[in-house]
Amino acid sequence: MDRRAVVGGLCAVGALASGAHAAPDWDGYPRLMQGPMQGASGPNLVRIWIRVSGPFDTQIEFAPAGAPTRVQRGSVITARRDHDFIVVHTLDGLPTGTEFVYRVLIAGAPDPDTTRLPLFRAGTAPTGPAAFRIGFGSCARRQRHPTQPIWDVLEQADPDLFFWLGDNIYGDSLERSILLEEYMRQRDVPNCRRFMAGRPQLAIWDDHDFGLNDSDRRNPIRDEALGAFKQVWANPSAGSAEAPGVFFAYNHGGADFFFLDNRYHRDPVDAPDTAPKTTLGEAQLAWLKAELKASRASFKLILCGQPWNDGKAPGAESWCSYTAERADLFAFIARERIGGVVLVSGDTHVGEANCLPHEHYGAGYDLFELVSSPLAQDCATSYLNYRPIHRIRQVYAGGSNAGLIDLDMTAADPTLRFSLIDTQGAQAWAPLELKASELQPGRSVWREKIDAVSLARWRRAEAGGAYYGPA
Repeated sequence: MDRRAVVGGLCAVGALASGAHAAPDWDGYPRLMQGPMQGASGPNLVRIWIRVSGPFDTQIEFAPAGAPTRVQRGSVITARRDHDFIVVHTLDGLPTGTEFVYRVLIAGAPDPDTTRLPLFRAGTAPTGPAAFRIGFGSCARRQRHPTQPIWDVLEQADPDLFFWLGDNIYGDSLERSILLEEYMRQRDVPNCRRFMAGRPQLAIWDDHDFGLNDSDRRNPIRDEALGAFKQVWANPSAGSAEAPGVFFAYNHGGADFFFLDNRYHRDPVDAPDTAPKTTLGEAQLAWLKAELKASRASFKLILCGQPWNDGKAPGAESWCSYTAERADLFAFIARERIGGVVLVSGDTHVGEANCLPHEHYGAGYDLFELVSSPLAQDCATSYLNYRPIHRIRQVYAGGSNAGLIDLDMTAADPTLRFSLIDTQGAQAWAPLELKASELQPGRSVWREKIDAVSLARWRRAEAGGAYYGPA
């Protein structure tokens, strides 16, 4: 595509708009403060999140990438002070699977601070099975890591979607305004801002963006934190009428994704680990079970901010402190013969590829867990001392990282490929590849997937030796 032709096509319309602009002295300097960020897309729609510098009219101007002179505009929405001048534009009625270029108009004119940049790109989702790439990660601490090289390598990897799995900021405050400020500081990281403009961003939270470290349902500002979260993300939905929260379901390219809220309804971690202790809440768990049972997708990814595995000690911040609820969910998956489930998580400050085998959990088949952490935060070494049921790859604690999941839903036997990349774009280990047919009741395939070092350590531990030590 000729980028100059695209810029020329949109600039012609922008010149007409800017000529009609009145009273600039009274308007001040209308501009983007944060964004644009793409929200959840659909087969015929694109969502664009922006925050502007005052109560101005805002609009999205766009054109098909292959026909830049066919300029269109979305609806005008006026930014409001009581919504912190945040606006989400929905461009609807668009052709399926089509790429667009776009820019933001403020007070009738192109945003003055981005007019010299290449136009932003967006695209509608496919209607049926597709081959596509997901990027994901967790733990971005702008205070200590103002420079975040992971976004440059993610831009090069060019995922179609990106999932934020919690600790997306380190708000660590009981002041809603501070949580919002931390979100904006993260959005101001230049290469992160560029990355978020170019593909849909979907998010859930964990403790540091919910409130204070290790916070649970007793958080005194949980509703204010929820309101702030809804403002700064453009997810397809959040929670349900029966259960407030950030959880939602999403379909893309023939795969189903179930994003969980492990904080709003969470019981204290030190409560006895027996039913009805919960991290999801009764209504959200019922919602998840119904969604899983109704899904006909070959792959069903369940995403949660806390680790699914037993790598941490009981009483720690993970599902290992909510084992009764986890066992109930896994037993439901087995009982209902729901195939294709893959677990995804973050939080641990290391990258991981684990397996929760069916012989231990009664899940009917091996449940693999894909973990990426941190995006921009210090790595943790204490977690290396713990061992989940099975590590399929050894822990990566070499620095910031991001996960890539390549799904091919068009194959006769749909495939999933998980890799972990560092800030240089190098892979931390050999990718883990799974087929939908391998994630079915009665099958166990983890021995075929494990690497040599992990297998040797598992065998030594089974024989009564130490898991860690020379391979």
